[in-house]
Amino acid sequence: MIESFNSFEVAQRQIQQAAEILDLNEATRDLLIWPQREFKFTIPVKMDNGIVRIFHGWRIQYNTARGPAKGGIRFYPDEHVDTIRALACWMTCKTALLNLPLGGGKGGIACNPREMSERELESLSRGYIRATAPYLGVDKDIPAPDMYTNPQIMAWMMDEFEMISQRHHPGMITDKPLQIGGTEGRRDATARGGVISVREACHALNLDPTGSYAIQGFGNAGQRAALLHQELLGGGKLVGVCDSRGGIYNPDGFDVKELVTYKLTKGAVSGFPGGKAIDRDAVLEMDVDVLYPSAMENAITSQNAPNIKGKVICELANGPTTPEADKILNTNGIHVIPDILASAGGVTVSYFEMVQDKYSYFWEEQEVHNQLDKKITKAYQTVTEAIREKKVHSRMAATVVSVARVAEACELRGWV
Repeated sequence: MIESFNSFEVAQRQIQQAAEILDLNEATRDLLIWPQREFKFTIPVKMDNGIVRIFHGWRIQYNTARGPAKGGIRFYPDEHVDTIRALACWMTCKTALLNLPLGGGKGGIACNPREMSERELESLSRGYIRATAPYLGVDKDIPAPDMYTNPQIMAWMMDEFEMISQRHHPGMITDKPLQIGGTEGRRDATARGGVISVREACHALNLDPTGSYAIQGFGNAGQRAALLHQELLGGGKLVGVCDSRGGIYNPDGFDVKELVTYKLTKGAVSGFPGGKAIDRDAVLEMDVDVLYPSAMENAITSQNAPNIKGKVICELANGPTTPEADKILNTNGIHVIPDILASAGGVTVSYFEMVQDKYSYFWEEQEVHNQLDKKITKAYQTVTEAIREKKVHSRMAATVVSVARVAEACELRGWV
C-alpha cells in the first residue's frame, strides 16, 4: 500500500516530541505547533494570449520570537498551504539551530513556471509583492528563492517592493544578483553547508570521506553537492544519480564535471555515457558511504527505509524522511544529518547577505565560505552534544535544540 503523508502533520509531530522531551508547558507547545500569521491571496495575471488567469498565493510567518521571518518563495503546480506551513516550521528550526537572529517563514504560488513566458513570470512575481508588501521588509519578513524561483525573480520582487515604498531596500529579499546587492557564495551555499556537515560526520564516525556517494535529485543543490563533495572532502566516487526523469549507475564512478554539464545541456541525467539506466528510486537504496536526498519531501518512508544502506544520510531536501522511517534508520545504525542542519547553508548565507546589505559593505567569497563553515561546524557539534545528553537520534536532537531556543525567546517576551 502506498503511504500518504501530510508534511505539516509530520512537522507538528516533531515539534510536539521535542516539547515533551523539554517538558514545555501546554501553552508553549500549542504556540509552537501553529503558524503565527498566514496570508492567502489571489494574483491576476494577463497571459501572453490575452486571457487573464487567477493564481493562488500564500505567505506564512511561522514564528518571529527570535527575529523577522525568513524563508523562500516556491512556484509549484501542486502547491498546498500545509506544505508551506511545514516548510515555514522547518525554517524556524533552521534559523534557531544555526543561532541566527531570525524567525521562520515560507511562501508559494500554485503555478507551473515551466509553462510560462518570462513576461508572465515577471507579472506574477510583481503581483506576489503587491499582495504581500505591507507584511515584508528587513525588520518583518525577508523572502528568498525556493523551488522554481531564482535570482532574477528576486530582482523583480525587490524592484516592485522599492517602487511601492519609494525607497531602496536591498535587504528585504535575498539571493539577488550580485549587481543589485547579492552576496558572493550564495549560489552553492545550501550544498556547501551539507558537505561541511558530511565532513564533520565522517570525522566523528571515523569514516573515509573519499568513499562512494549517491545523489537523489540532481537540481541545483544536487549538482553542487556532487562537485563540492570532491572539492571539500578530497575526492569520492559518485556512483548513482537520479532526477525526475530517471536514474543512472556506474560502480566505477562518474566524471562529475562532465555529468553536471550533461544535465545542464540535456535537462536530464538519463543517457549520460557510461551510465547504466536504473529506476530513479533505486538510488536511495544503493550501498554507499554517503547518500544525499536532494529532491522532495517524504522520499524515505517506512517502506524503503529498511533497504537503505548508506552509512551517512545528508538531507539537502526539506523533510525527505518520515518519522517512521527515522526510527528504522536509527535502529539500523544509519547516521542522519537532518535537513534543518544539512540544508541550512542557504539561509545562513542569506543572513550574511542581509548583514552586508545593511552596512553596504560586501565580503570576499572566501570570507563567506569561512563564516559558513564556522556556523555549520558549531551547529553540528551542538547537535552531537544533544544526542549524548538527551539520548535521542540526530533529528530529534536538532529539533530539541531549535525548539528550546525558540521557546526561550517566546517566554522572555512574555508570550507564554
